[in-house]
Amino acid sequence: MPTPDEQARGIIDQKLTAADWMVQDFKNLNLGAAQSRRLLQGFDVHTLLRLPTGIFYAQGVKANVLFFDKKPGREQAWTEKVWIYDLRTNKHFTLKTSPMRYTDLEDFIQCYNPENRHQREETERFKAFSYDEIMQRDKVSLDIFWLKDESLEDTENLPDPDVLAQEIVGNLEAALLQFESIVDELGDEIAE
Repeated sequence: MPTPDEQARGIIDQKLTAADWMVQDFKNLNLGAAQSRRLLQGFDVHTLLRLPTGIFYAQGVKANVLFFDKKPGREQAWTEKVWIYDLRTNKHFTLKTSPMRYTDLEDFIQCYNPENRHQREETERFKAFSYDEIMQRDKVSLDIFWLKDESLEDTENLPDPDVLAQEIVGNLEAALLQFESIVDELGDEIAE
């Protein structure tokens, strides 16, 4: 029986898919270098929104929204630069006591500049990374961050212990899901 969080995520995924969004499970987002290159060549990947952990799945599970335009495949990548908005670092949301609201996304919407996304300006939370910079990253990873995580230095202002405990549980649950995925893949390979 799916948990209430899993049921809610299923409904959200259905609505996004119905609106012609491509929804991909977090287990499949860890692309290898070759897959990342193909993604950047067949699409103009232009924006990544780093969402706070735990807003869709358990605490500690990272969520990202990738904005792109599909293009015909070609040898040269369509993607010239990827703009990344970090709504994760130093932001603390919980599903019950401090949920994310529309007002929390207003700065991203302004930075995104939907009227003309080619006229953007960098801010503290919104930075552009060139195609070449991304291609030089280990495994062509889009897990890019630049803001200093204040919670790692300022022990006086740590989140409440229950929030920390939820994050630890979320990280352990996410690790368990990843291990289960590895076991499933190994079982499939052995069966072949």
